Amino acid sequence: MDREALLDRARTRGVNPIVYWIVRSLFQPFFHVYFRLTRIGMEHVPQSGPVIFAANHRSFLDPFVIATMTRRPIYFVAKQELFRHRLQAWFLNSLGAFPVDRGASDQDAMATARQILERGDGVLIFPEGTRVRPGPLGCPKRGVGRLALETGAPVVPVAVIGTERIRRGWRIRPHKVRIRAGRPLRYPKVAAPSPQLARAVTDRIWPCVELQWEWLGGLPALRRAVVIGAGSCGTSIAVALARAGLEIELGCRTAEQAQAIAAERENARYLPGVQIPDSVRVSRAADLELERHDLVVFAVPSRALPVTVAQFGARVPSRAGVLVLAKGLVAPHGSLPAAYVAERTLGRAVACLGGPAHAADALTNGASFVAACANEAFGRQLADVFTAAGFEVQLTSDVTGVELAGTAKNAAALAAAAAGVAGPNAAGAAAGKVFAELDAWSRRRGGRPETFAGLAGAGDLVATVVASGSRNRRAGELLGQGTPPADIQPVLGQTAEALDALPLLAAALRSDGVRAPAVEGLAAVVEGRLPAERWAEAVTSPGTATPSRTRAA
Repeated sequence: MDREALLDRARTRGVNPIVYWIVRSLFQPFFHVYFRLTRIGMEHVPQSGPVIFAANHRSFLDPFVIATMTRRPIYFVAKQELFRHRLQAWFLNSLGAFPVDRGASDQDAMATARQILERGDGVLIFPEGTRVRPGPLGCPKRGVGRLALETGAPVVPVAVIGTERIRRGWRIRPHKVRIRAGRPLRYPKVAAPSPQLARAVTDRIWPCVELQWEWLGGLPALRRAVVIGAGSCGTSIAVALARAGLEIELGCRTAEQAQAIAAERENARYLPGVQIPDSVRVSRAADLELERHDLVVFAVPSRALPVTVAQFGARVPSRAGVLVLAKGLVAPHGSLPAAYVAERTLGRAVACLGGPAHAADALTNGASFVAACANEAFGRQLADVFTAAGFEVQLTSDVTGVELAGTAKNAAALAAAAAGVAGPNAAGAAAGKVFAELDAWSRRRGGRPETFAGLAGAGDLVATVVASGSRNRRAGELLGQGTPPADIQPVLGQTAEALDALPLLAAALRSDGVRAPAVEGLAAVVEGRLPAERWAEAVTSPGTATPSRTRAA
């Protein structure tokens, strides 16, 4: 059957009553027994007249279980790929399905939905546009708002939970499914609603679907976030999250810093020239109330992570996700930051960020970065939030690879700058050797090779090398100029995490039995045991100088 014939049948003839009632008489008892189906709010569903059901979408079975909320047929849109086989197309169409082209604004499908509503029947719409799983609900498209305005039909917000767990391949597994319908929403009929008006109505409908979803126990959206640490990175993340529409609290180290930022709406010391939105509440970190937040961000250097986690870790609520922005290793055992935080907090998931996203430039010119989390649901939440803030985000479960790539790029940038006194060849060789040794170590620990080759590794390294404000590159330049390592941080005014990480990296590589002469040599420079110029000269020589062979006089 061609597409026009399927649409015409839905508009004019409707469901095949014999097929519909036979299927319903079989499916509904099966759902109640096998899925232990629970239906809540059936009293809110109009039993006559036009009605739009706006629901979340987790499984191909959603239309069939939602149809049990009323004793009359419900018509629903389905992706047109499901109608390629003639028999399947006839069967779905007989049950009330009609095709929609999800990749375009399908005017024919919308016209079909309007005509079905105008004759007094019900239409099921999935505003997300596609199945969204796992985790929280997705972002709605404005079509449901437009349809509500064009027809004046009441909109019943519906949430379904559990259907995403019933299918594994072709196997249908028993799992409890629950549906909840809210009170109908009514909007005035508008002949030709503008896209802005349709979006505004959709933005009123969707929170009602989210309300049903969260009542059923679904994962809530990220709405409130707290950022602990008001350096350049923490301030930048707070501004980005505020742009995404979250309520933000920014925790500063001292009351004086909090008062200055709150009064000027600018972090003049760490992120000058960036206006902090009024929606960002600035306070002393010790005064933060973590219990009310959905997202907790640790935006402190790795050297400050133990003290910060000791102070705040026990206060992270179990329903909150945690984002760790530290790059490097945590003393004294060389732990990766995300693993360190995960062991000491009760948050439902811990994630980290990687890739070229330098603070001020990201807010001005945008950025592409990587969100890494073993929990796919929380990772997708972060990706959605940062996408809403205007960034391009890649999602991965390779937390180890992303964290070690961030550590490696800092070490490689410092290596290049420190070896630059011996010329560009030495700088390139130093960076390449350090980066390659840490890449090999990452793979040994389960990191994926594409992580170092992508945004989190090579991309971030390039950004760090060319960025004018790169702390790690500047620290390397000071080392190359003969500045004692202990004097570098006071000169920079901020932490260069590679300085702290390199001794820990060298020790961890030795402990794992990994031969890493470039990292060993650079660690010796950072610790003051080997002059930078001697190490730089040795980088391109047949044998790389190591602290066991060459020591400072």
